Amino acid sequence: MSWSITSAQLESASDVVSKHAVETRLLAVPALGENVWLKLECEQHTGSFKFRGALSRLAALDSSARARGVLTASAGNHGYGLARAGTLLDVPVTVFVAASTPAVKREGIAAAGATLEVIDVPGYDAVEARAKEAAVERGLPFVSPFDDPVVAAGNGGTVMAEILRACPTVRTVVAPVGGGGLMAGIAAARRWSDADFAIIGVQSEACPAMVQSLAEGRARLTYEGTATLAEGLEGGVSRATFEIARDELQGMHAVTEAQVADAMCFASTELGLSIEGSAAVVIAWLKLHVSELDGPVVGVVSGGNVDPKRLADLLVAAD
Repeated sequence: MSWSITSAQLESASDVVSKHAVETRLLAVPALGENVWLKLECEQHTGSFKFRGALSRLAALDSSARARGVLTASAGNHGYGLARAGTLLDVPVTVFVAASTPAVKREGIAAAGATLEVIDVPGYDAVEARAKEAAVERGLPFVSPFDDPVVAAGNGGTVMAEILRACPTVRTVVAPVGGGGLMAGIAAARRWSDADFAIIGVQSEACPAMVQSLAEGRARLTYEGTATLAEGLEGGVSRATFEIARDELQGMHAVTEAQVADAMCFASTELGLSIEGSAAVVIAWLKLHVSELDGPVVGVVSGGNVDPKRLADLLVAAD
């Protein structure tokens, strides 16, 4: 079923996010180009923008659902954000993740107070299928990381509102795309404001579900990619996010794993930022194409939950 984000949903998301989340900074990055900025969601609570959408969704639950709790599937950051939001808003949270989910994300979910269930299946799509079955069996609402207008309003909608406050003349926004919720929220913020800027989406060539969906003219609801540094972008898209991307994006691109690794090293050595591969896709693409864009340009650095050993290994390999 398709959906769209209303102005009321954006307003409600903004209200709860402003009470509990950080308004993350914009960092000027001359090394990427003149008038290029990065929105540092890696500095958000739980290390990712996903905390925003989690707050928005849990705050919108009725009292019965709050008492029962919710269940979700996650590549890591959504579950971590939902766990933290659940503690703040007194909502029990159960998170299903794959065994391949980075330890830093699994540990964060558990430490934040959620019930963590590690599922030994390959990839996000299989985890989501198992989690949806469990939600029905247990009588709990399933909270999608991306296929939910309230979550998307909290995620992309509030990120974009902060970008517009800090840089009202922004002309291009570049954001990572996995399932497409962040992008959908950014597009809604543009639609419900007087702002005029292009939206560019980026993902990894290892799992280019949205790129392929747009090329084929149909939503790839599941997508079995290959191993990727950008594990947070794995899996398919929804019909709604596909339609929004089709109608609202000015470009949708993919970068190689080598380019993602290079961008993670660049962020560490040049900017002092530890970022995950799902965020690094934006920097990877900007390094190659920023001269083609109208500025000011803002890239969304979506998360910083990278296992230290993984980043250290990349830095050693790059030497």
